[in-house]
Amino acid sequence: MRKRHRKQEEADLDITSFMNLMIILVPVLLMTMVLSHISVLDLKLPDLSSSSSAPEDDEKKNEILEVVIEPTEMVVNYPAGAPLRRIPQKADEETGEMVYDYEMLQTVLREVKRLLKDQGIEKKDILILSQPDTDYQTIIRSMDTVRSFKAVSVASVVDAELFPAISLGDAPPPAAAQTGGAQ
Repeated sequence: MRKRHRKQEEADLDITSFMNLMIILVPVLLMTMVLSHISVLDLKLPDLSSSSSAPEDDEKKNEILEVVIEPTEMVVNYPAGAPLRRIPQKADEETGEMVYDYEMLQTVLREVKRLLKDQGIEKKDILILSQPDTDYQTIIRSMDTVRSFKAVSVASVVDAELFPAISLGDAPPPAAAQTGGAQ
């Protein structure tokens, strides 16, 4: 008997449905993807030559607006060392734990900016003083709060400038701050 060998045809690979799936899936994945966002803040560092104490330096030092981050409150000082407003911590609505009141801080700074503007003083710099054990997120959130605020302008929300020139420093220990630094 003779065996017949048929010529076997190669099967075509049908990838049409797979291509249709990719055409839909790729844009959906791209839209839901979280892109990393990096923001850079310019910080003003103290001069090395500022260690000399001249009368002009003392006058300039007193014109500094400070936000001191203490363990239980934030203190806004203007001029430097003179408490203008103490902002105690408040209870978080969700967790009940004590957190800093950034909304009140921003309200106080907006009022300070308005009062300075009324006196003809255009101030853009601020000094944030924190304790050595202050949480990193607290410092960053404080920097974001003092830099700008949301304002409505012509039916759109914009970032209005508060004090964008931010300097960082070490706060005095809480005990010294409460007694006014006097011995």
